[in-house]
Amino acid sequence: MSSNSPNTLPDIVDIDMGERSYNIVIGEALLGSPATYAALPKANAAMIVSNTAVAPLYAAQLASALAGQYQRVLQVILPDGEAYKDWQTLNLIFDALLQNGCDRQTVLFALGGGVIGDMTGFAASAYMRGVPFVQVPTTLLSQVDSSVGGKTAINHPIGKNMIGAFYQPALVVSDIGTLATLPGRELSAGLAEVIKHGIMADWAFFEWLEANMDGLLRGDVPALAYAVRRSCEIKARVVSLDEREGLSGIRATLNFGHTFGHAIEAGLGFGVWLHGEAVGCGMVMAARLSQSLGYVDHAFVERVTRLITRAGLPTVGPASMSADDYIHHMSVDKKAAGGQIKFVVIDKLGHAKVQAAPNDMVIAALK
Repeated sequence: MSSNSPNTLPDIVDIDMGERSYNIVIGEALLGSPATYAALPKANAAMIVSNTAVAPLYAAQLASALAGQYQRVLQVILPDGEAYKDWQTLNLIFDALLQNGCDRQTVLFALGGGVIGDMTGFAASAYMRGVPFVQVPTTLLSQVDSSVGGKTAINHPIGKNMIGAFYQPALVVSDIGTLATLPGRELSAGLAEVIKHGIMADWAFFEWLEANMDGLLRGDVPALAYAVRRSCEIKARVVSLDEREGLSGIRATLNFGHTFGHAIEAGLGFGVWLHGEAVGCGMVMAARLSQSLGYVDHAFVERVTRLITRAGLPTVGPASMSADDYIHHMSVDKKAAGGQIKFVVIDKLGHAKVQAAPNDMVIAALK
């Protein structure tokens, strides 16, 4: 399996959702090109939703690209960070839409990382009971995960992403060039979700990551483009089978490492650890739990831990959190049902399933 360079024509991954199907476009120099957005429905207004970190870098390029297609290109700039993924900040989007007299044809453009994508999508799902939106992810984590599949949400102090909606975008534009301005810590955080896709769905991709991790950390464009494309292909396949995490539980397997990771985020306070850092650590814990359940061996756990360490991610949970803290926060996880905490575990290489686990095994995995 090799990393293919972006062609002059970008790579396109199709998300098959019937009448809600859309394309993920992956390549370079996409964000500022009017041609990227030419197939979108015409409307009177477009609104770019971004934050104080990303807007100075890319908002003007995007606005210029949209100017020929929309009579008005509006902007709302939100504060940066997971700590602002809340009702108060979400309301700033609604304020801007209402104050500018935006109608139900208005197209929202989420320019930023996962927080911006989640909040813009949630706002689009609710404004006038639904307006179109486009994901323009500028972080690795959002390009490989949060921009794909239609999950939108805000956080509540008690739990992460507990208030939201399933709402599919009209288009996802993943411009690999935006990753060049990404701080190293954010790049590592995105690699957590890339690694996750290999562990739970494609072991050959995991092995490719072992061989190419150094290039990814250097920002090698062909390697990053391949990692984004393969991650999107994996997620697209899962989402097309199970859009809303139904009884099949297929989509829930994409949350490998997230039950532990979300507990870390909630326990420390959202934004103290980046989402990808918490997930990276959570995957080590979930791998240990998979071993305790008898599905994988110690060598598997060591191999997963080694790659996560190479990606620059933590593999040991925060010292300030006790086992009781984890259990408390995991009990309100979205996969919890009937009083049981459900975990995504690996039952064979490149394959995951959801199940409950005895408390003593969970506590051992935390240590």
